[in-house]
Amino acid sequence: MLEINELSVEYPARKGPAHLALRDVSLSIAPGEFVVALGASGCGKTTLLNTIAGFVAPTLGEVRLDGRIIEGPGHERGVVFQKHALMPWMNVIENVEFGLKLRGIALHERRRVGMECLRRVGLAQVADKPVYELSGGMQQRVGVARAIASSPQVMLLDEPLGALDAFTRESIQELLLRLWADGERLFFFITHDVEEALFLATRLVIMAPNPGRIVHEIALPFSRRYIQTGDARATKASAEFIAMRERVLSLVHETSATEEMH
Repeated sequence: MLEINELSVEYPARKGPAHLALRDVSLSIAPGEFVVALGASGCGKTTLLNTIAGFVAPTLGEVRLDGRIIEGPGHERGVVFQKHALMPWMNVIENVEFGLKLRGIALHERRRVGMECLRRVGLAQVADKPVYELSGGMQQRVGVARAIASSPQVMLLDEPLGALDAFTRESIQELLLRLWADGERLFFFITHDVEEALFLATRLVIMAPNPGRIVHEIALPFSRRYIQTGDARATKASAEFIAMRERVLSLVHETSATEEMH
């Protein structure tokens, strides 16, 4: 269980008052959930993810995983970044194994795990290639493989699909849902894209800026529906999905308009 309790994060400024990025955010995420945070730029989505990852320390409040306060990064939390953050001097399998190598895992074992992770993302055939020879979508798949190599309890994904073309983006959305359905990991994913949020989330969290905070939470059925049917297009074309998309767009626009008035 991931528990975020009355979390506030303030960034100091060189001049003038500090910037309050998050205020009094509370959220609990259970194993097996796929929670997506949606909101305009400046609503604190990335700050919230970075605090869960242990990259940013809370100003007030706390984040706990299985009852233990998070005080820094750990292998039980896998992170997929907006830009894949691969190391270009390493080949594909070396990038995937890197976290295991830092933990002192023996070469033969980390190679076995790395190859299994590449098979799961459909890239076993390029294990020995330099990462700079891969397309953007393939590089992002390597990033996903690296994140799952340590068998994390928590998967944190910081807008990882924003720079991809529509076809590649949908294929990786489907990959993420298959990975989610395979086990008891909990996923926390942030995006600006409403359709992506609806397709992936078991629970949608809508955030507002100035300061960042949660304003709506909505339970959603579409990710589980895709796992049952395997048909992403039918899921996204359904009347229920389209109606929910319009409802969420309205809530996001309403939130943005309220902020502009203030």
